[in-house]
Amino acid sequence: MIKLLRIDHRLLHGQVAFSWSQSLDANAILLANDELVHDRLRQNVIKFSKPAGVKVIAKTIEDSIKAIKSGVTDKYNLFIIVESIADCEQIVNALDIKEVNLGGTYPHEGYDKLAVAVYANEEDKDILRNMISKGVDVYIQGVPSSNKVDVEDVI
Repeated sequence: MIKLLRIDHRLLHGQVAFSWSQSLDANAILLANDELVHDRLRQNVIKFSKPAGVKVIAKTIEDSIKAIKSGVTDKYNLFIIVESIADCEQIVNALDIKEVNLGGTYPHEGYDKLAVAVYANEEDKDILRNMISKGVDVYIQGVPSSNKVDVEDVI
């Protein structure tokens, strides 16, 4: 069962690994990212953020979608993390996802600050608006104990 889809440019780090996985009662974290599967150094660094008793899997976006559709992930309380809004869009469009947590995106030139640690350019904002128009609840929330901010209110 998919517990949550989160966008976080850092993928897995202490805050996500511990607070979110505990809050969601997640026993598996799927890092859906095309670059990570080819980056052994980054994978090794991420392993240090893995909470005890939680399985962490890295797959490409396409392989993540295939695995979820095949049912192989059904036995897990699955927490999916993607690196970007564009990656999130691919997963939302392919699966029946109705909730997206926008946790953190990297600031680049030409990006507007939407909230603490959340930045988006016009293309990202269009993607977010499109997801919202399809009935997806998209919100900003850094940690489970903080208040949710409706993305629609800040874009």
